[in-house]
Amino acid sequence: MKFKHQLAIFNALTRLLLILVLWLMLPVLVEKVVYNHINKSLLEKKQKFIEHLDKEEINDFIVRNDTSETYASFSTLHSEFLVLSRVPTANVVDKTLFINEPRIIEEERNDYRILQYYFKYENENYLLEIGNSLSEINDLTFIIRLFITIVLTIIIVITFLVDTFYIEYLLKPFYKIIDTKIRHINEPEAFDHTPVKSHSKDFQELDFVLNQMMDRISESFKKEKQFIANVSHELLTPIALLKSKFENLLQNASLEDSVVDKIVSSLSTLDLLKKIIANLLLISKIENNQYEANETINFDEIISNLIVDLQDRIEDKGLSFDKKIEHHFSFIGNKTLMHILFYNLIVNAIKYNKKSGKIEIKDGFLQGNYFLSISDSGIGMNEKQQVNVFKRFARVHFEQEGQGLGLAIVESIVQFHHIVIELTSEINVGSTFVLLFPNGQKPN
Repeated sequence: MKFKHQLAIFNALTRLLLILVLWLMLPVLVEKVVYNHINKSLLEKKQKFIEHLDKEEINDFIVRNDTSETYASFSTLHSEFLVLSRVPTANVVDKTLFINEPRIIEEERNDYRILQYYFKYENENYLLEIGNSLSEINDLTFIIRLFITIVLTIIIVITFLVDTFYIEYLLKPFYKIIDTKIRHINEPEAFDHTPVKSHSKDFQELDFVLNQMMDRISESFKKEKQFIANVSHELLTPIALLKSKFENLLQNASLEDSVVDKIVSSLSTLDLLKKIIANLLLISKIENNQYEANETINFDEIISNLIVDLQDRIEDKGLSFDKKIEHHFSFIGNKTLMHILFYNLIVNAIKYNKKSGKIEIKDGFLQGNYFLSISDSGIGMNEKQQVNVFKRFARVHFEQEGQGLGLAIVESIVQFHHIVIELTSEINVGSTFVLLFPNGQKPN
């Protein structure tokens, strides 16, 4: 998951947590607010009742035909009531209490917030009770919860989208640094040092440090390539001198056969060393861009010539060779390097193939890109071998001859021509190398 999405989700979850806490606390908050409002209203009613109270009114309230000592008054919907009662004694006088208590009024049970006021009037003790129904609080709490849930859900969705777009805007320089300066950069020389525009000092600092780092890496690469080229070139001279001296020794007829065998073996070792140095020098020249890529290359012609040159090896193993190049694709590059590329791939297909096996070369178009594939029915490779196959001096099959530089040269050539090479292989089934050519090259 991308950082911008993680940050947006974190912000959304943080808001959701706060909303959940608020939602759980809502009944307590609503009750407190509503109770304060009800208490205030009940106090005002009590004050009005007491202010206008006189003995005559009390008698009107209290004296009933049923001789009860209580007077009660109720609202039509039973949301409010007022009760005045004589009490024999009052422990507390002139004090107001608030309680929550269920009352049954006309056979209907409801919860009420009740103000109880004990007072003495003309040496008589009275209890005044004024009640207000609490059913409205539950209804109000439900409505507020529903309203807040809807509103806050909309807020979460909107803020999540706003956060996502804003974070994406903030991280735009970061992704631009990745796309333009890191991704698809195979060589330090191809690194773009153009500063990335950003309003964030952090990304400006990242861009600056990245430029400095790539400058150091580029300098190290140049020194390494130059060192390999110099060493490879300088080693050829002493090898040539040693080979010349050994060849002169072989002209001496007085040498014993055992000495001659050792000299011949030394010459073979020198030839092998010369090949390794020549291959390293070739890789160094390719990576240092010492070849021009301005020739029109005919793949069918190169492959056909290679089949003729390698016919003896093909026949020795009894291999069948199937060439299916059906498209005349125009490619601009270096003909010598492309010849070396196909030579190494075809030689590998012969070397690691089975007796009476098969080699197939075909072309076509894959998602708009021209491709050439070279397949064999050989011994194949496992996943670990496939990972190391393009590394220098990495010999996948130790029982076979070779220096482990053939596919390293192939990789250098495809990178030089901006070609993508893909490998699929299975043990005892075979291997397939696919060359995907860039879109810049168009078919005829």
